[in-house]
Amino acid sequence: MSRPASALASTVAQTRMELRLTSRRGENVLVTIVIPVVVLLFFASVSVLPTGDGAPVDFLLPGALALAIIATSLVNLGIATAYERNYGVLKRLGGSPLTRTNLLAAKMTTVLVVEVAQVVLLVAIAALVLGWRPGPGASPIIFVVAMLLGTLAFAGLGLLMAGALRAEATLALANGLFIAFLLLGGIILPVSHLPGPLAALADLLPAAALADAFRVALGSGDGDLGRSIAVLAIWGVAAVALAVRTFRWE
Repeated sequence: MSRPASALASTVAQTRMELRLTSRRGENVLVTIVIPVVVLLFFASVSVLPTGDGAPVDFLLPGALALAIIATSLVNLGIATAYERNYGVLKRLGGSPLTRTNLLAAKMTTVLVVEVAQVVLLVAIAALVLGWRPGPGASPIIFVVAMLLGTLAFAGLGLLMAGALRAEATLALANGLFIAFLLLGGIILPVSHLPGPLAALADLLPAAALADAFRVALGSGDGDLGRSIAVLAIWGVAAVALAVRTFRWE
């Protein structure tokens, strides 16, 4: 007699399917790859941004990496999952051995795979086209920690919206948050150059924390790493906990 697949086997199988589906969505290329690359190349090539005394790429590369993670974890994941729920795909998965936790784990794993490809591409462009090099004190360990916590925070937000809101509402809110994080996340403009109330708000958001943590990790900034990691951890734990608690199959 056959037995249901184990939790690990179910998660691995679902991750493979998620990767295939992601590769077939042409709009994903625009959001997750093209936009961060354009932001990096365009703003690094003009002299209109107050990015400090260093080369513009030193400030913009960490921001572009943070933007890529936001695009993949929040926008792409949230919208795709919301429409899967709207079309009844998740309802059918709910009748399989795949649990809600396994589904969320598979989706987050897929996001991480895509993000690794994004990081490699953006760093290669920065190094080969813009002449970027890691600064003194660069730390791959800090980078990986920041990337994992950033993914946790933004994927948690994306899945929270997808599991609780209508697909149309998730589409609008995800894109709205993407623009807000782009403007307030220290991605193309330092948070210190924002008006006082907006700067105070930005300091509490995971986008600015992720960009700052990446700058420290790449040796291009000396921000408060402890605070950035704490902000990301709080957002990540809270968003994932709420997503797991409120996520609905239909």
